[in-house]
Formats: sequence, C-alpha cells, structure tokens
Amino acid sequence: MEFQWRAATDGDLVFARELTCSNMLRYYIQHDLLWQDEAFDVAWAGRDNRIIVRGEDRLGFVSLSRDARALYIRELQIAEAFRGKGAGSWAIDQAYAIACRERRPALRLTVFENNPARALYERKGLQVVGKDPCFLRMQRDTDHGFA
Repeated sequence: MEFQWRAATDGDLVFARELTCSNMLRYYIQHDLLWQDEAFDVAWAGRDNRIIVRGEDRLGFVSLSRDARALYIRELQIAEAFRGKGAGSWAIDQAYAIACRERRPALRLTVFENNPARALYERKGLQVVGKDPCFLRMQRDTDHGFA
C-alpha cells in the first residue's frame, strides 16, 4: 500500500507533539535546548500540517510554511516503527513537488547537525547552505530560481 497524506485536524495535534518530542528530545538535551509543548502548539497552529498515512496507520507528519523564497519543511517526523520504509523519502518528494508546482525557488529545511536524517536529506538533493549553532540549513533549488 502506498503512502498518502491528509490535512491535519485539531485531533492530530497531540499525536504530532508527542511524536516530535519523542523523536527530538535527545537532540534538545544534547544541545542544551528546552523543549516546550506550548511553543510546539503555537508553531503548529500557523503551519500547513499534513499527516502521513498508510491505510489507517498514522506514520508521521510534515509541517510546512512558505515565503517568497522557499517552501520550508519545518518538521518531518516519522514514528520509529515506520522509519527506513520510505515514508520520509516520499514526504520529501511530495514537498519538493509542491515547491515546484507553486513556483517557489527552493525547498528548505533545518536539521540538527548530529541528526542522521541529514543523510536522507542529502540523498534527496538537499545541500548544506549554512550553519547555525547546532543546526544545519539545507536547501534544494527548483527550476524557479530568482529572476
């Protein structure tokens, strides 16, 4: 069965928050950052959130935002039981297709520098374009660059 995504509902917030905390808390601790449920909830409310599903199973979610320069993957979280099965790669392909369809110059994301997901992002054509304390900024240009 193929992956799909659907628009997130208010009922998906707790799933998304708990999944993100579970997946990312170790990085927050390693980099001496504070996880805050409230901050997640505020960010969630202002984004285009999509739940990745296969059949009835919620595998994870993608959280997107946009500006004139790019489509941004703000969160891409896959439940541990479903990692390595192609859902993350599929979601990146979907996001890139949206960036192209919307004629945005690039797809961008930020990843903890020590997160092994960086390898997936690089395989999907994203390149490191900048570094912040503990984070790497990555980007894949579309054919709709700046004129």
